[in-house]
Amino acid sequence: MDFETVIGLEIHVELSTRSKMFCGCSTEFESAPNQNTCPVCLGLPGTLPVLNREAIILAVKAGLALNCSINRKSKMARKNYFYPDLPKAYQITQNELPICSGGYVEFDCEGRHCKARINRVHIEEDAGKLIHLEDQPCSLVDYNRAGIPLIEIVTEPDIRSPLEAVSFLRTLKAILEYCEISDCRMEQGSLRCDANISVRPKGQKGFNTKVELKNMNSFRELQKALETEEKRQRELYLAGEEYRIIQETRRWDAAKGRTIPMRSKEEAREYRYFPEPDLLPVTIQEDVIKRIKETIPELPAQKLSRFVGEYKLNQSEAEVLVSDKALSEFFESTVKEGAHPKTAANWVLGDLLRILNEKKISAKNIPVKPSSLCQLIGLIEKGVISNTAGKEVFRELFESGKSPEEIIEDKGLSQISSEDVLIRLVRQVIEENPESVASFRKGKTQAAGYLVGQVMKASRGKANPKMVKELVDKELAGL
Repeated sequence: MDFETVIGLEIHVELSTRSKMFCGCSTEFESAPNQNTCPVCLGLPGTLPVLNREAIILAVKAGLALNCSINRKSKMARKNYFYPDLPKAYQITQNELPICSGGYVEFDCEGRHCKARINRVHIEEDAGKLIHLEDQPCSLVDYNRAGIPLIEIVTEPDIRSPLEAVSFLRTLKAILEYCEISDCRMEQGSLRCDANISVRPKGQKGFNTKVELKNMNSFRELQKALETEEKRQRELYLAGEEYRIIQETRRWDAAKGRTIPMRSKEEAREYRYFPEPDLLPVTIQEDVIKRIKETIPELPAQKLSRFVGEYKLNQSEAEVLVSDKALSEFFESTVKEGAHPKTAANWVLGDLLRILNEKKISAKNIPVKPSSLCQLIGLIEKGVISNTAGKEVFRELFESGKSPEEIIEDKGLSQISSEDVLIRLVRQVIEENPESVASFRKGKTQAAGYLVGQVMKASRGKANPKMVKELVDKELAGL
């Protein structure tokens, strides 16, 4: 039997505000436990929430960037459930009247153009964080995160594979980063994803029982968790045991490579939603929406198209650059400094990304200036240093903060372009490698390439490679 996978995502995004949703406490991530708390976010009796205006603006901005309709009036609601990291025993969120509805995201997956509809975007507050101590009979609670402003983005069940889910989430993350709605640091929990997944026979219209996978915080783990749950459900259907698939919440155990039941999935009625009595409805004027719309920058899809058209990059090069706003800005700044787009792209996608990965540095924190990379590219093109020496200089730029010329001077990396010096090196290498000369005479032209390499090695990479090749060819022709 051929099956089709059906996936819908619920993405929680921490908004880039300086203070919490309903109080003035800081949203700083690396504070000491329970430092950023007050009677309001701790839910103490007699306190009243005050809605954060900036959170509303960012939520509207997200809705506009995701092609949603902005609801002129929306309401806050109480979602009631008890959990140790929820100090009030309810969460202030939105239910029947969210701030944004409708919308869609277009994205590419394995060469296919895909589209997933957005059901809604609503605002809410985050819960605290439980810290489970190893070999201890207790857990600790950090309430710093309690009250952090969130938007929850809920998709329709339009996604048809784990890889599509990852492609969608990558595209969504890029849009949110471009608009500066969130820093989207998945490792810090500012972008978290729940996934609802079910399978059904191909051609079936209705949906089968779905399972929720909770709190995926990396693209890799999201894909692995969905693939594992997809396989589990298909095997149960093939074995005639589909009754074992129940509506529940499961967690992904990365160490064991399997999904594990957490609890039965709650229905909306179990949360006993009711209007938040301490907050008035949120009313947004048309002129406010217009002003927010004017702040939306060039989005990833538009930039991708421009990079391909304006800079003549191929699709895959442009996609990698555009996937990270900071990386795309570094590339474009390097081009504006005077570097050729293709050459700048090669450096950014090659050496720059390699060093960033090695040093675990975010593209937002590149210590090298675009002007320095442009300068380095120019020195290589003028023959002042070889491309090999250029790579050494580029790596040193990450450490020293010096200019390319200073590094070249300090390390003595200037390229040897003196014909007198090079001809001596070429003749020395030819004399020391009679076997390669003999091979060349027998018609094995690759022997010349070997001799060029030996000359470069003898010069410690400083020789002008173009001149070396010409001189080697000339000397071999005269033998």
